[in-house]
Amino acid sequence: MSTMTSQTSPTPPAAAAEPNGGAKLGAGLGVFTPSILTILGVILFLRLGWVVGHVGLVGALVIVVLAHAITISTALSVSAVATNMHVGAGGAYYIISRSLGLEIGGAIGIPLFLAQTFSVTLYAFGLAESLQLLWPHLPLRPVAAVTVIGVSILAGRGASLALKLQLPIMGAIVLALVSLAAGSFAGSQEAVPLWQELGDAQPFWTVFAVFFPAVTGIMAGISLSGDLREPKRAIPLGTLSAVLVGFFIYFSVPILLAMSASPQQLRDDNLIWFQVAAVPLLIFPGLWGAIFSSAVGSILGAPRTLEVLTEDRVLWPRTRRLPNPKVLRRSTHLLATAVALAAVGLGDLNAVAPVLTMFFLTTYGMVNLVAGLEQLSGAPSYRPTIRVPWIVSLVGAAGCFLVMALINRWAALIAIVVEVVIYIGLRRRSLNAAWGDLRYGALMSLARATVLQLRRLPVDPRNWRPHILVFAGDLSKRIELVRFASWLNQERGILTVCRLMVGPLEVLSSRIHDELERMDGLLDEHGLTAFPEVDVISDFETGALHVAQANGIAGIASNTIMFGWSDKPERTISRLKIMRQAAVLGKSTVVCRIVPRRWTGSPRRIDVWWGGLQHNGDMLLLFAHLVSANREWAGVRISVKSIASNAMTYEQTERSLSELLARSRISADAEIIRLELGKTVQDTIHEHSRDADLVFMGLQQPEPGTEETYAVRLASLVGDLPTVILVRAAGTFAGHLL
Repeated sequence: MSTMTSQTSPTPPAAAAEPNGGAKLGAGLGVFTPSILTILGVILFLRLGWVVGHVGLVGALVIVVLAHAITISTALSVSAVATNMHVGAGGAYYIISRSLGLEIGGAIGIPLFLAQTFSVTLYAFGLAESLQLLWPHLPLRPVAAVTVIGVSILAGRGASLALKLQLPIMGAIVLALVSLAAGSFAGSQEAVPLWQELGDAQPFWTVFAVFFPAVTGIMAGISLSGDLREPKRAIPLGTLSAVLVGFFIYFSVPILLAMSASPQQLRDDNLIWFQVAAVPLLIFPGLWGAIFSSAVGSILGAPRTLEVLTEDRVLWPRTRRLPNPKVLRRSTHLLATAVALAAVGLGDLNAVAPVLTMFFLTTYGMVNLVAGLEQLSGAPSYRPTIRVPWIVSLVGAAGCFLVMALINRWAALIAIVVEVVIYIGLRRRSLNAAWGDLRYGALMSLARATVLQLRRLPVDPRNWRPHILVFAGDLSKRIELVRFASWLNQERGILTVCRLMVGPLEVLSSRIHDELERMDGLLDEHGLTAFPEVDVISDFETGALHVAQANGIAGIASNTIMFGWSDKPERTISRLKIMRQAAVLGKSTVVCRIVPRRWTGSPRRIDVWWGGLQHNGDMLLLFAHLVSANREWAGVRISVKSIASNAMTYEQTERSLSELLARSRISADAEIIRLELGKTVQDTIHEHSRDADLVFMGLQQPEPGTEETYAVRLASLVGDLPTVILVRAAGTFAGHLL
């Protein structure tokens, strides 16, 4: 886990604190107009005939239907999410970040801003190239730069004015379509066959890749969410209307072109509209207007995305104080314009264009994913006015990512790598949002489904995992105890760290929340993955047993309790009494006496002392194996030691240990030690494990009333040994774990 300081974003961004800042745009002018004018762009005028010429009329219509299936599913997903939440400024970024978190939102939002900004440059070059049809010697870069400045000035005067000026452009596009339809019905050219059989035709998916960017214009309206009067109404109405109108036009135009020109003409002549239209001069205003309006839509949306990225502290996190909203909007607009102008200096952006398309497609895919996961999560708060089946949204998401691979797999890979790098960078900054998101609900649904399945499965020793409950006391003083518990757990089970506060609940309950936060911070700081828990109890022994009995997550109960060692005999006695009752509950007990590590390089040896009479041995060996699997203990050697009092016992123990190690598939050495005359078991253990790094030994279960005697014996046994882990196995599988 990251140990860097968390940075908290403001509760809602400024744009969201006062919805829309008094914006007056409705569904028509604020969403439908920019969306439909971006959809009806250069591909409609200059590439749709080429599509029909290569794949035939039926192939072209199939491409239109497939492409719009993805767009319609995205529009439905956007509509569902927008009717379930307040949508502030930032459009798609706002929806994704408030649903999947700031890291994923930023990973999508930053590339989305660049894609929107570079799109302005692309459309500017497109306009310049189309002007060269009339004036061949027109310089591309100066015209593109003037176009960027022009649309920037227009957008800088306000979204409402810029969009109102687009209404005449929409009229020009309508006139161009009417002219095409009139010319098509009046003409009598050779029609394109339903299926194209010509040998030099492009493959279907290649043609699909050329066409698909035509339908990726719906974000132009969604990006203006902060300028809308009623986003919940305007976004669904405007977006769905634009998609459906666009679908009708893109389905009709191939038919009109197929009625009017031969396959060769459609393929070779990008200006086929001028040949078919009844009034060819009406095509130029529609073409130029479509390109210009697409640039306006992009320059309106890009600063809005950047503005919210700044307010959320995703960008410029060290800025202590954000400028007022008017200054911020002006600054983001100027920055977007500067980026678009800088891109003009790159010249031909054909190499960059596929990557930009991928950024848009990942945005569409994530919006679909948000809607699908919201529906699947079953969160009570998800109550959209427009309900979309989760399968529609998830199929739309899959379609987006599939299309990315079909269009350009390398561009798709580059886009995904860029977004992953941004995500990792934001993740390392530990961004904290002040709003909930669907990740909790989605994971909760997944966890619920998983535990419901788990409880129906048979339980077997091979499925045993260490679910450890650590009674750690003051975590700041016992962090090494938790680290050893983590090594014993080795991320195979659930690790819970519990602080027991003894006293009246009325007095101590107010401290629970703060203590939980402190424990969470300490665990993160030391890179330990565990669930913190704080419980108020009236008596330590009784309270610890009650907590141990109740501890668990949805039926996954703790099966092992763990204590730190205490030099105070009365505390050891208390732990031994708890151990007896825990065994009745089927829970094993671990007591860890930690000595500061003495090795200078890698740890050398773990000693496991095998007795064989208390059924502790298999758990001792299994815990030693789990510790050795941790990175910090890489290369350690496990030595299983046992004491034999005579030759016959020596041979029997040697044979049984060799068979056990072979059967358990744990890499360990067996060492049988003859008990020498005049030496005690304790002396032998100390002599042979003094140089070990970690020692495992079993715990006996003392008879009631003998706990004090056994506590003294334990203190003498651990003596001056290195770190010792004492284990008492209990439960159904005690003695059968290997």
